[in-house]
Amino acid sequence: MADVNRGKRPLSPHLTIYRPQLTSLTSILTRITGNALLLAAMLIVWWFLAAATSPEAFALADAVITSFLGDLIMTLSLWALWYHLLAGVRHLIWDNAIGLDIPTAYKLGYAVIGGSVVLTLLTLVVIA
Repeated sequence: MADVNRGKRPLSPHLTIYRPQLTSLTSILTRITGNALLLAAMLIVWWFLAAATSPEAFALADAVITSFLGDLIMTLSLWALWYHLLAGVRHLIWDNAIGLDIPTAYKLGYAVIGGSVVLTLLTLVVIA
């Protein structure tokens, strides 16, 4: 028989009482940046294929990549690359059972976020 009180019970964890943690947010962000890097890689492959195909195809691909939107995508992809790399290093540290306590895990999370921003800015300064 169906439970008639099912609709009155809260979800677990209920959205009004659950506070996302830095470790869960950085984990989700690692997955998002990994997928975003695949999309950026496909854009770069399209640029290379267009260069090998014809001048007209390359002109279109180059116009897209060098536009404001293309520059924004490439800059965010650069940040995603640094973030994903640093998150992978953090995961390797955790795989060795180091830094698993909550204060150290939070420090590593902030280090990954801050380090990715700093490395992105440094890379943009060196490239420009």
